[in-house]
Amino acid sequence: MLNKISALLSEVEEFTADSAQKVEEFRIKLFGKKGELTLLFEEFRQAPGEVKRELGQKINELKSKAQSRINEMKQALESSSAPASTLDASRPGTADSAGTRHPIATVRNEILAVFRQLGFTVAEGPEVEDDWHVFGALNFPPEHPARDMQDTFFIEKREDRENSILLRTHTSSIQVRVMEKSQPPIRIVCPGRVFRNEAISARAHCMFHQVEGLYVDQNVSFADLKQTLLYFARELFGASVEIRLRPSFFPFTEPSAEMDVSCSICGGKGCNICKGTGWLEVGGCGMVDQNVLEACKIDSQKYSGFAFGMGVERIAMLKYQVRDLRLYFENDVRFLRQFTAAV
Repeated sequence: MLNKISALLSEVEEFTADSAQKVEEFRIKLFGKKGELTLLFEEFRQAPGEVKRELGQKINELKSKAQSRINEMKQALESSSAPASTLDASRPGTADSAGTRHPIATVRNEILAVFRQLGFTVAEGPEVEDDWHVFGALNFPPEHPARDMQDTFFIEKREDRENSILLRTHTSSIQVRVMEKSQPPIRIVCPGRVFRNEAISARAHCMFHQVEGLYVDQNVSFADLKQTLLYFARELFGASVEIRLRPSFFPFTEPSAEMDVSCSICGGKGCNICKGTGWLEVGGCGMVDQNVLEACKIDSQKYSGFAFGMGVERIAMLKYQVRDLRLYFENDVRFLRQFTAAV
């Protein structure tokens, strides 16, 4: 019986096949109902007890090697029969179309780059805010209409008004947080997404982006504000651009002004973009109200400051002459592919 096992072991080690059919025939020859290994196990049952241990080890070794050899031949045949690669390495490559920055991101980065040149640093804050940072600290009276549901998305209204939770309506809340934690000099720009409960149209949206700025130090004047905005406008829209400041009102600045830039499309002569006026409104500005400084624990007798804010979508509309604000939010690649970004 040992000689038979040795002969089968040699046969297994020397076995080769050029087809799956031969591998299967060899498997049946060994493991079939009347196969060599099956017969060996039947003989093993009749073997004397003193040789069973040795015979059992030899038979198990033969079975293991036979199974391994069969699996090995199957894998070799499968890999050799796999279809050849259809890749032609000599063909010229196809250039994938590169993506671009979103026009809003591009304009935001351009705005921030201008103010960084003036020494401003970028500050950010949460989009979900409390009433104190959005309204209370910014000198909004309790009856101000901006607090009502038609302008503000409230998440949780509380009896203690200052602790009500809402989506910020402007990035001025970031300015409050910075002033609460810092002492002048403070020179920051605050970019971010803001939310207002407004009807969506070509010129308005319930979600948009702002960049607001704040400068607080000793002896800061309105002239400093005007020169800062003039520098910004000429860097962004061109050296020939002029600005004008029209009196306005904001609870957190006094005096306050609306900022217009001369229309770069018609050169100030009047066109359909500027509605024939020669000017385009881009944002608001003013000197920080003393009540705001005091609410943030800054000595209003020692320090003064100015603040400004502008909508990124509004500037992007002017820069790219896009007439429908909704295009910025629809993610239509046909629209987005028209823009390239350098920053």
